[in-house]
This record gives sequence, structure tokens and C-alpha cells, in this order.
Amino acid sequence: MIKKSKKVKDYKLLTKALPTLRYLDPHSVFIHLQNSRCKTYDVSVKEGDRVLFGEQIGVRHGGFFEQPVHATVSGTVGKITKKLHRTGRKVDVIEIKNDFLDTPHESVYDRPDAIIEKMTQADMVEIVKEKSLVGLGGSGFPTYIKLGTKEKINTIVINAVECEPYLSSDYRLILEHPEEVITGLKYIMQALNVDHALIAIKSMKNPLYEVLTQVLEVRFPELNIQVVKLGNYYPQGWEVEMFEQALGIRVPPGELPTKYGIIGFNVSTTVGVFDAIKHNLPVTKRHFTITGDAVKFPQNIFVRVGTSVKELIDVCDGFLDVEEDIVIVMGGPMMGTSVTTSDVVVSKTTTSVIILKDIQYKEEQCVRCGSCVYSCPTHLQPVQIMNAVKRNDKDVMKGLNANECIECGLCAYVCTSKIHVTDYVRKAKKLIG
Repeated sequence: MIKKSKKVKDYKLLTKALPTLRYLDPHSVFIHLQNSRCKTYDVSVKEGDRVLFGEQIGVRHGGFFEQPVHATVSGTVGKITKKLHRTGRKVDVIEIKNDFLDTPHESVYDRPDAIIEKMTQADMVEIVKEKSLVGLGGSGFPTYIKLGTKEKINTIVINAVECEPYLSSDYRLILEHPEEVITGLKYIMQALNVDHALIAIKSMKNPLYEVLTQVLEVRFPELNIQVVKLGNYYPQGWEVEMFEQALGIRVPPGELPTKYGIIGFNVSTTVGVFDAIKHNLPVTKRHFTITGDAVKFPQNIFVRVGTSVKELIDVCDGFLDVEEDIVIVMGGPMMGTSVTTSDVVVSKTTTSVIILKDIQYKEEQCVRCGSCVYSCPTHLQPVQIMNAVKRNDKDVMKGLNANECIECGLCAYVCTSKIHVTDYVRKAKKLIG
């Protein structure tokens, strides 16, 4: 008698079927003053000051840019403390105690469409810069730099693939707010003087295709925007792969897509452009996935930037079994970062938290099966890079093109010996700069 294996839950399917829960009234928010790109900062408020929703309260300093820091609620400024960032590092955060009034700062206002229609690229770039918009898919790259390109762009591609397992916040964002997605894309097309754009989704996501095409046909018939279905595999959402499948253009390593007349934006970033241009708003809220086999009620939540993940786990009815050891991953299961506590906060670029039962795997010696090589989307030799790291041979790491790794995690996922190969390649990238 053959015993049937227990069916594994599809957590992406579970959360994407549910309407997004709104949780916009945390008792406090904790705004990051540092992130992976900005190590230093200045604050313009002090403990006890009253601040308003959308008000600038400081500025982060990057290597070649600055990022204004904004209040995501109105309330009273608390202390500057340290909390874990999604990268796994502890960074400075400033607390704002919510007064639950959402009193807007004078800088927050709606622009009439007639004014927006006359805006130039420089106008829109300045607004996006002032509102500190960055790549909300996780890259954190300043959007104003991309939007201000001087290259001739022929096609804009909106990345709505969301290919990582478990995650479905972008899916719900598009399903529930398609007009904001398309209007944000319309503004980007206007800024870059482009008359052709694509919205790229996985071919299995028929509901998104139907909603987007219908809204385009009824509400935006004047726009030359197509919804294209791409492959149902990981990492289809990798920008290079997306461009090749959507347009037949392969962007070589080290080169910018703008050289080939194309540019890409994450779908959440596109909505961020809409909020900045239409409402003069920074990113104060975002769609966020909480899921995994160790949380009672996986779901998507619309949250304030700066909300405690611990608070959001309580919204999901807490952990499934408090006695079990768990793993908390900030971001997707393939490219996210494991953290040691739920005392982390939602940043602008945090897409999700995945809470899993901790399963211990014994790492064994490499058997040279080649699985990591066959699976690498950038055609690297991960195990050879790993061996070079163990020898601290930087010349070999460079010769093996370790810097071309996109850290997708596939080499570790397929490893038959349970070796954390991706971590070794990540170390190689740091060692050779």
C-alpha cells in the first residue's frame, strides 16, 4: 500500500486569495535613520517635538545622494534607539508616538491633473527626489536618478512578476488598485517622453491580466500600454531575465538597460510615483506580506512604514506554536535575510516577513554534482567561488566573475549537500568589492 504524502500548503495562493487587511494605527512608528545605502544622517527634530504626517524630520546621507526622512504619522517625537534593519544589521531609528489624528503637513496636497499634464521631466524628478522615493521592490535605489536619465528610452517595463515563493503583496496591490498602478506608469511615461510601456506579470496570474487590460481599455484607451505574460519560474522577476523574455533584449553584465533604450520600475515603486506626483506624498504606507507555516493567519496587510513586525504578528493571531523554534526571514525566502528576533520594523523597501518552523539540516561535503552550476541564471560556478573564498584567493574570485551573482539563492536551494553556497558567493562579492 502506497501512502500519500501530505500536501504542502501553497502560502502564496493562500494570501493572494484574501483581501488586504488594513492596519494603519500602530501606537508608535520607528523610522529608519540609516539603511544599507546611507550610513550617516541629520535629524531636524528632538524628543518631545510634535510632527505632522508627511513632514520632513531629517535627512540620510548616501555616497552620492541624500534621502529626506519623513514622518509616517502625526504625533510626538520619541527617542532615537537601535532596531534591526531588513539587512540583518542594527541601525538607528527614531520613534514617533502616534496621536491617531493623521494631521497632514502643509506639504501634503493634491495636484490638479491640469498642472501635472504640464510638468517636465525635471519637475517630476525634483518631486520624486524631495519625497525620497526609492526602489520599493527591495533595491532601495533612488528613483529620481532612474527617472532623470538622459538616455533615449523607447520602452518602459513595469516589473509586476513577483516571482519569489510565498509573497503576494504586489498581486493584491495590482488587483485592488489598478488605476494607481497605471496612472503612476502614465506619469513615468510623461517624464521620460515615452509612448510605449509594458506591465510584466507571470502567465499564471490571469486575474491580474484581466483587471489590468480592462482598466486600460476603459479608463486609459489613449495609452500604449500592454500587459505581457512571462514565464512561471524563478527568477523571472530578475530584471535582466524580464527584459529578455518581454522584449527579446539581453542586457550584458555591467551594462545599464538604458543603453538599450529600456528602463524598468517595480510595480510598488510605480504607485510610489503616483503618490508623489498626485498627492505630494512620500512613502508612508505599503503593502506587506506576513506568511509561513509558523504564523496562525498568513495574510497581506496595508501598513504604515515604521510599524513593528512584532505588532503585525499579533494582528495575524501570533505564532502557531510558541514552544517551537522558528526562523524569521525579512523579504522573500530566496533572497531575504534571517533575523534573530521579531523586534524589527517595516521599512519602505521591506516587502514581507516569513515565519517558518526551524528545520535543522546537516551540511555535508560537496559531492560535485553540478546542481548549483546548472541552476545558476548568470552561468557562474558557485562551488568554485566557494572554494576560492575558503582559500581567500581574490584573484580566482574575480576570474570567476563572482560580482555577477544576483544572490537569487538557487545554488543553495538545489544543493544536495545542504551547503549555504549563496553565502559564500556573497562573501566573495564583499571581499573583491
